[in-house]
Amino acid sequence: MSAALSLQSLLNEVRLETPGLSRELLNAIQAELDANTKHFPLLEGWRRMRGRFAADFERAMLPLLETAGLGQEPLERRAPANLDALSLVDERQALQDVAIAHVIQAIEDGSGPELHQLSNFFAALRGTARARKNENPLRAALFAQALLVALSSVEMEPQHRYDLMRVAATPMAPALHRIYSTLCARLRAAELSQMVSSHAARAQDHDIAQRIAQGRRNTEPATLDGLARRVQEHNTRPTTLQTPTVGAPTPIFIAGPGPDLLSRLYEQILADPRLLPAMKALLARLQVAVVRLARHDSNLLHRQDHPTWALLNRVAAHGMAFERADDERLLAFLRFMTAETQSLIEAPIPVAAQFQQVLKRVESHLSSQAQQRSERSALALASLEREQKRTQWLRLLREQITAQIADAPLGPELRQFLQTDWVEVIVQAMVLHGQTSQQALAGIEWVDHLLASLHKPDGERGQQQLRMALPDLIAQLRSGCDAIALSEDKREPVLQELMLQHGRILRGLPALSETAARHVATHAATSSTAEPSPEELLQHLLTERESQLPEHWAHTKVDRAQLPTVAMQLFDQHDHDASMAAVSNWIAGQRVGSWYHLFIQSEWLTAQIAWISDSEQFYLFIGQDADQRHTLTRGAVERLLANGLITALDDDSLVQHAVDSLMQDLQSEA
Repeated sequence: MSAALSLQSLLNEVRLETPGLSRELLNAIQAELDANTKHFPLLEGWRRMRGRFAADFERAMLPLLETAGLGQEPLERRAPANLDALSLVDERQALQDVAIAHVIQAIEDGSGPELHQLSNFFAALRGTARARKNENPLRAALFAQALLVALSSVEMEPQHRYDLMRVAATPMAPALHRIYSTLCARLRAAELSQMVSSHAARAQDHDIAQRIAQGRRNTEPATLDGLARRVQEHNTRPTTLQTPTVGAPTPIFIAGPGPDLLSRLYEQILADPRLLPAMKALLARLQVAVVRLARHDSNLLHRQDHPTWALLNRVAAHGMAFERADDERLLAFLRFMTAETQSLIEAPIPVAAQFQQVLKRVESHLSSQAQQRSERSALALASLEREQKRTQWLRLLREQITAQIADAPLGPELRQFLQTDWVEVIVQAMVLHGQTSQQALAGIEWVDHLLASLHKPDGERGQQQLRMALPDLIAQLRSGCDAIALSEDKREPVLQELMLQHGRILRGLPALSETAARHVATHAATSSTAEPSPEELLQHLLTERESQLPEHWAHTKVDRAQLPTVAMQLFDQHDHDASMAAVSNWIAGQRVGSWYHLFIQSEWLTAQIAWISDSEQFYLFIGQDADQRHTLTRGAVERLLANGLITALDDDSLVQHAVDSLMQDLQSEA
């Protein structure tokens, strides 16, 4: 290997090219915005960031290259210090991820071969057996991330930032192609082609893009029933057998598609490159039970929704989530399935219902295992689920406290405080600790104690008890204000007014003067018929708006020929009602324990659903690394789904792959 060619030398070359790249992007973005009137809404935000864009892009890019030069992952996600902490991905974050994915796709479309060569080179330097594009320190994702940072220097609408990312992706792709081409030319000049090719990604690479895109190109999938008819036609054609004896060859006919179809179909299943050897061994043992069932069940080779195929798909989808054969969770699943498989093999007369029962037990087992993975985040998840009820609880508590204090001798500052800030104190405790938690009940009881403290005590003993209770009453008030981070300038007038009222009480006077008392009585008489305040009307509108589906849930399609996703035409078609129905149906079909590929926070992740909120508005995904915990809102899932950036491993059916592959083989044999 040339001593001059190394990781550092290539990174240094990109460092030198970065200032020119940033200026080229700056000019190209400006030219595109000026040339197209549809970009008019973007001009104001771009004008505010334009002067600093080039410098911001360089400042974002250079640390990534420096980290890569140290042999570390530049886009590594650090685990939270608090193990119970969750990363909440809402619709804004999901839209940002869609933009990142679009930029990456544009770059990879323009520089696919070059990126492949560089990935192989860096794999050779590391001494790894195969190249993975996510381990390329100069991959497209680094430049996409730097672009996002540079376009985030000013506040702007998420949709506008998304549109700016799309605008910038067009000139970024050819600019990076020139840089990548220069680097590859250096590889060729150093005569490293043989080393690079020896580390090429294998056909059975477990890269996400390979696993999902393989065999899917927007074609109508073959059906099992259609395959059975095709095999019937194929097998009933005269077939010549070559014999060593002298004489004319004899035509023979094979009757029926059953055994031949099942055998060939199972060959395709066991040849699936996405399966680890241990999973292939498990499915091979299951074949014994499947063959026995086929003798008694004619529907097996004609119904793709047969419980047998559903069981194989579910088992295989779970196994595909693991990259390492020694993963303890995979080994535990294999032990569980060994017992279940044996029960099917030993059944005197196998029937479809037995496979259905095993499938139910598998679903229950996977769901239970996934729920155990979510236990570490149980408190955070419970709080997140209660967060959905915050608006409802605020409204109900405000009504209750308003009715409770209607005739109470409260000054205006204290009355307003109880109806607004203290309601938030109670609801915050309900969200964090539970609706009937000690903290929430303490906040409610504090209102009772406060109102009792504003009435004249009975005699000297009553006054003494009040004096002793006041410090604790004030301490609870301050603690509540701290819980919602209420500023001093908002809490101080309340404390001053309360001190004055308690001073009157301790001097034997009413808590309010006669004038103030008349004002309270007048206010109580008119409050029941008062119109909603502007603030209340605004809150009502915001609540209604939050209940609607996000307006940007379906964006411009991302090219899925390269992205690791299954084609999802239903989710982004022009018929809005049909698209919404398709999205709702897909989400309704997801369940705890299933595994997914999703593009989240600028990177692809294989993750399992470990929790779904009762309202189905929040989903907890846990990656293969248990520290990869992300909670997605339903709106975020909808955004990813509409752009082809999330797919269930179950959607990429093992049996469907086998059917498609076998149908292609038959067509080639015809």
